Amino acid sequence: MHTESKTRTTLQMQMKDPEEHQVKSKPLQKCTERRRKSKKRRNQIKTEKSHETGVESKSSLMFPCRPGYGQLGTKCLIKANHFLVDISVSDLSHYNVKIIPEVCSSKTRKAVISELVRVHKNTDLANRLPVYDGGRNLYTAGLLPFTYKEFSVILSEEDYVTGGTREQEFKVGIKFATSVRMQQLRELLSGKQVDTPQEALSVFDIVLKEVAAQSYISIGRNFYSPDLRKPQQLGGGIESWRGFYQSIRPTQMGLSLNIDMSSMAFIEPLPVIDFVAQILGKDVHSKPLSDADRVKIKKALRGVKVEVTHRGNFRRKYRISGLTSQPTRELIFPLDEQMNMKSVVDYFQEMYGYTIKYSHLPCLQVGSQRKLNYLPMEACKIVRGQRQTKGLNEKQITSLLKFSCQRPREQETDILQTIEQNNYENNPYAKEFGISIDKKLASVEARVLPSPWLKYHDSGREKEHLPQVGQWNMLNKKVINGSNVRYWACINFSRSVQESTAHGFCQQLVQMCQITGLEFSQEPVIPVYSARPDQVKKALKYVHTTALDKLDGKELELLIAILPDNNGSLYGDLKRICETDLGLISQCCLAKYVFKINRQYLANVALKINVKMGGRNTVLLDALSWRIPLVSDIPTIIFGADVTHAESGDDSGPSIAAVVASQDWPEVTKYAGLVCAQPHREELIQDLFKSWKDPQRGVVYGGMIRELLLSFKRATGQKPLRIIFYRDGVSEGQFYQVLLYELDAIRKACASLEPSYQPPVTFVVVQKRNHTRLFPNNHDDRNSTDTSGNILPGTVVDSKICHPTEFDFYLCSHAGIQGTSRPAHYHVLWDENNFSPDEIQSLTNNLCYTYARCTRSVSVVPPAYYAHLAAYRARCYMEPDHPEIAKLRDARSKDRAVRPLPALKENVKNVMFYC
Repeated sequence: MHTESKTRTTLQMQMKDPEEHQVKSKPLQKCTERRRKSKKRRNQIKTEKSHETGVESKSSLMFPCRPGYGQLGTKCLIKANHFLVDISVSDLSHYNVKIIPEVCSSKTRKAVISELVRVHKNTDLANRLPVYDGGRNLYTAGLLPFTYKEFSVILSEEDYVTGGTREQEFKVGIKFATSVRMQQLRELLSGKQVDTPQEALSVFDIVLKEVAAQSYISIGRNFYSPDLRKPQQLGGGIESWRGFYQSIRPTQMGLSLNIDMSSMAFIEPLPVIDFVAQILGKDVHSKPLSDADRVKIKKALRGVKVEVTHRGNFRRKYRISGLTSQPTRELIFPLDEQMNMKSVVDYFQEMYGYTIKYSHLPCLQVGSQRKLNYLPMEACKIVRGQRQTKGLNEKQITSLLKFSCQRPREQETDILQTIEQNNYENNPYAKEFGISIDKKLASVEARVLPSPWLKYHDSGREKEHLPQVGQWNMLNKKVINGSNVRYWACINFSRSVQESTAHGFCQQLVQMCQITGLEFSQEPVIPVYSARPDQVKKALKYVHTTALDKLDGKELELLIAILPDNNGSLYGDLKRICETDLGLISQCCLAKYVFKINRQYLANVALKINVKMGGRNTVLLDALSWRIPLVSDIPTIIFGADVTHAESGDDSGPSIAAVVASQDWPEVTKYAGLVCAQPHREELIQDLFKSWKDPQRGVVYGGMIRELLLSFKRATGQKPLRIIFYRDGVSEGQFYQVLLYELDAIRKACASLEPSYQPPVTFVVVQKRNHTRLFPNNHDDRNSTDTSGNILPGTVVDSKICHPTEFDFYLCSHAGIQGTSRPAHYHVLWDENNFSPDEIQSLTNNLCYTYARCTRSVSVVPPAYYAHLAAYRARCYMEPDHPEIAKLRDARSKDRAVRPLPALKENVKNVMFYC
């Protein structure tokens, strides 16, 4: 994806001959003071190079301490879905568990230990009630009366193959491993800078998971029950259950239990025949099924657990393995080894006195392939509590989102009811480990940061604007830098849109672009060209070539594409061909918006076209007047980075990394983007910096950071003297790993341009998928809420529910639309620029008002948002594999080899093509 950057005479960054100079990352020295007073000096750590990765070791690193608390903004009181946890136990004991024979299923392992505790709790376990993580670890509050003991456990389990129960004997060895001291946790909670005691926290997480698992169905960190709220039908035999997420966290107020509501799709516990009717959307009681119906049903039912209903209270349970190709009335099977045959209809009549009514339907196949059993659909009911894992259709997803979407007042009520219903104080596990949980939401001091003034073009009636409650519009405003679109064309891929309708839509869009401040030619280079969706490559090449000929070799600048509302792979194919083959900027519009032209829609499309063509929509007024702390004083580049992974169920698809970087200073509004494919589920961005040996040129350097630094230099004429790096998509368990690897890559990329070039770096992780929710203190106070009932945009929290010592904050930068707003969590992992809390919080909040695609402040800082969009776009560049190639790819994935993405064309990578 990324070509190596060559030395240019225009660059002031001097590079030594690669053969003479090997790049070395500048050593990072260990921080010895809590905070450096001088802004010129840096937090540094000792470099302990790992032989394998070439990055600093975790043991030498401490994240920066919180340098104080923010003061900027209007103070207010809010509530958070955090509940204070008190722990009275002194120390914990950790034991290793070995189960023989080995068991693959975590559920079975837990059942073995649960049976062991049931039988031996009052004797060998000395009344201790241990908790088990489902793997090799068992924990107790205090010591067991042995250091090693072996137990024999007989487990009786339901067998979904035979429909009966099976008994199995296990040998379980329990051996003392270590004591889990609480001292370090107490020190952390008191504000002392120590490593987070992950083991102690994980023990309490396991305890609380055990508490919840007794009453709910456990899926990861989430727990579901049909009793929390009445299940909602989603259609197609699927229903939504309400549940909750829980996690224990160290915070400034002490240990906190974070509870958040969630929803999950489950299979409705219907009679199978009713489920089938819902799947097919028709009555199945009278007509036989078509082959297509049978395929659809087989896919929906495979792996689903059912119980038989034709034997009264005797309810055997089975797992469905398939569907018969013949109807029930035609099915016969051998009764004995002499191959005496019997029909299924006769067997059920004679054996159970059960008359099969719907013999035109196929039977369910249960049991093993060696010994298949046939069960009539009408004699089976789906077992309750099975999660739907096969994916949802668009209608079901819409229904699930509607069910999940709750206003803040309702969400708060549900969270409090869940805490009450969980009844922690009377739970034996909570008592055993000395856990008591407050039932009140944490009351938190917050501040509402002021909105920034935005600058628009002087030719508009409104030259400057102060947004109110996180949103505004383009009325009486023109974009600050309008792009010039001279040569454009339109392709219509929708059969339902007439050529005249497409032309009329384009004219209205052109007019809106002109009103918005773009210079836009009134007519296309060639008339609107209509094409079939399956001819996308041919159509694009025809329009591109025809325009090239008509313009005497000048390139087409913009393509407007009208797509059918349901367009399958057309959108992705079009983007791939335009951006990696033709070097053409495109704007796609769905047919439904062409028929029903909406001025707000056209205004939003105009904003997107402007930035794709190299313009700017708006700029922070403080940026133009050089008033942004730690940005305006020296040339500053702001990066955003994200990695998106293949969908669940895809075991080998590559991950896609994207990095964007600002290309203008002091405005910091335009972001160029680069993308690359990397191994499946790899979170570290592999292509940040690269070096390789070339036979002619010696050592050559490349990578995304280096290329974007050079691009900044070309665009501004100056090299960046400060780097701010917003990194999205990193979980807390990966903080050290990502920081060490990626900071080292940034260092090397800088040093490859000039050995002494090491601009100070601030590295901030952005977490949008956190479970903290912030509620107004008084839902009826209209001065403290937006129109959706959420807290006001700009609300920032850096106390009480934040980390006891580290530099993090929650920021709700956007106005709510529906449901409960989710604040973004920002965690400063490295800060050589010595930002104060006010400086980093207000910079982050103000940047949220510069997002190019709408006139709203957004929920995540734009560089991180843009990186996410670029990574999502790059998925379009992966051409679908033929079956044979897919097999090779699966084999390659084991060797970590990844097929590279096709390269972006030069004119594409320098603009915001991903918007």
